[in-house]
Amino acid sequence: MSEALIDLAWMRLLVEIERKGSLSAAAEALGLTQPAVSYQIRLLEQRFGQPVLHRLHRGVRYTEEGRRLLAIAERTVSEVDALQRSVRAARRRPAVRLATDYAFSSLWLIPRMHAFRQSHPEIDLQIVATQRLSHHWREDADLAVAFGSGSEFGSDARLLMPERVVPVCTPSLARNLTDGPDLVLQQCPLIHLEAEQLSPWLDWPAYMSRQRLGESLRDSPGDLRFNTYALVVQAAMAGQGVALGWLGIVDHLLDANLLVMAGDMVSVEERGYWLVPGSDSEAVTLLAAWLVEEAGGTVAGRIPT
Repeated sequence: MSEALIDLAWMRLLVEIERKGSLSAAAEALGLTQPAVSYQIRLLEQRFGQPVLHRLHRGVRYTEEGRRLLAIAERTVSEVDALQRSVRAARRRPAVRLATDYAFSSLWLIPRMHAFRQSHPEIDLQIVATQRLSHHWREDADLAVAFGSGSEFGSDARLLMPERVVPVCTPSLARNLTDGPDLVLQQCPLIHLEAEQLSPWLDWPAYMSRQRLGESLRDSPGDLRFNTYALVVQAAMAGQGVALGWLGIVDHLLDANLLVMAGDMVSVEERGYWLVPGSDSEAVTLLAAWLVEEAGGTVAGRIPT
């Protein structure tokens, strides 16, 4: 029996003979000639050391040992066919490439991505993250979530999260911030998010100006500066100072009490995160609808009273 090893082609031949009931019908189903099938069965029986088929006047019937071999063949062919279907289905799985920035992808999208995958397991989601979205993002992605003003993205863009900013810090640091916000921000290290060019988002000087605290802002040796917002948030969570928190992006950290609000909110009309379509495929449409629904819940949950 150990020498009677057969390959997949022989196994498939045995299964087809059982299905069709004759060598000629099996040959036709497999695209072979009847003599070729007869020859393959003779080789198999020589390898197996025993007959596997009884030749009847009309058709064939498996011997007892042939039945045992057929059971193995049917199981193997079934498993191989299932694997092939799975592989082919995976190759046909729609994939959506979403372009966005590091802050949105790391702090907002990744904590929620499992929900989209559970709702749409048939869609592969690929994230293309950069510091700032380039004008040629459509060459690499099907959809974008970009920060800026609506006029930058065209009439088909949709505002997901307006820019609403509030100072945030750890609860332990906040317990010491009992003076007015102008004195607090004078005394505590500030954590800055720097931009290579003119900042497209609210920075500390802009926040101070809108809060009429501009004259109280002084550069401090203890201030920290980072070029990615994820590092700004990490530094704030480590108690290194006060950062500007974008509501919608840091909500899960506020809900978990890892950060708390340490000042008044400032909002900017018509600026924030925008959903910008690049393709109208069904998979892209499903992802876009999910982003709108998720962002709507985020925004609604953090409107100050």
